Amino acid sequence: MDTHRLLIKLSNRILLQFVIAIILIAVAITMNADFLMHFYLENQQTNTGIILNSIIACILLLGLLNLFVLLLRYRREEKSISIFVENIEAIRKDPIEGLSTHSLIAKRFATMKSINMSHGEINHNALAAMLTADESTRLGVVRFINNILILTGVFGTIVSLSIALLGASDLIETAGTGLDGMGLVIHGMSTALSTTITAIVSYVLFGYFYLRVKDVQTHLISGIEHLTSVFLIPKFVKRSEDIVNQMAGLIKGIIRATEKMTQTQEIYKESALTLQQSVDSNKQQMDKLTEDITSIKKILRDGFRLPAPAPGQE
Repeated sequence: MDTHRLLIKLSNRILLQFVIAIILIAVAITMNADFLMHFYLENQQTNTGIILNSIIACILLLGLLNLFVLLLRYRREEKSISIFVENIEAIRKDPIEGLSTHSLIAKRFATMKSINMSHGEINHNALAAMLTADESTRLGVVRFINNILILTGVFGTIVSLSIALLGASDLIETAGTGLDGMGLVIHGMSTALSTTITAIVSYVLFGYFYLRVKDVQTHLISGIEHLTSVFLIPKFVKRSEDIVNQMAGLIKGIIRATEKMTQTQEIYKESALTLQQSVDSNKQQMDKLTEDITSIKKILRDGFRLPAPAPGQE
């Protein structure tokens, strides 16, 4: 069973990519700090760009934090699967020894054991569907962030274009002599571009790790269902083929027992015949001995001229 090893390698690889990506982003921001300060913070006529880009960055950080927590959780679940497989390979009496009772594989084992003890029918498809549905709810927040992240850039663009239109309106009202109106137009266009760039970069970064976390989740669920099919189903589910095989084995055992009983009866019969022959032989010998004693007693009486015994005293 190498499924757990593949799962752990995948989880560790995604975590390593996550950490490397964060480090590279931090290095890139540090190396281009002056340009970013000039692009995002300096010469801003309003705080609109700073506010919109800050909102996008906060949403990105919130999503990445959720993804990191999910990766750590799935890594623990994969370790639980590894321990479960090791217990099976070591033929331990309790396969969930050393596992947390809150781990997915321990819950699956406890659920199937409970159903088996209550003599209920175990439906693997239903258990798999419930696990998939339950795990999909854990991606609710990151799924929402993934859906709205690109829209924040669109929203920032719309707001920035509105500012630019206000600046154009002021420019028209002053008949082309108002520098403030022209500056507002330029500011609005710049803000629109900056928010769009921020949203696109954030969406690409977040979207990649979102898909990778979904891959880890899919592999985890696949590993649990694999163990369920290979180990738990044969352990708890009694199929008709198994019952037929057990009945066939039972019948064979009865036939062998019957044959042994027949052999034992033959031995008893032979022993009884032998014993009967011994009894008959002993009886014949006793009768002959009785006759010999009677003859000896008669010879002794005749030799010593003894009186004949009374009737019944011989």
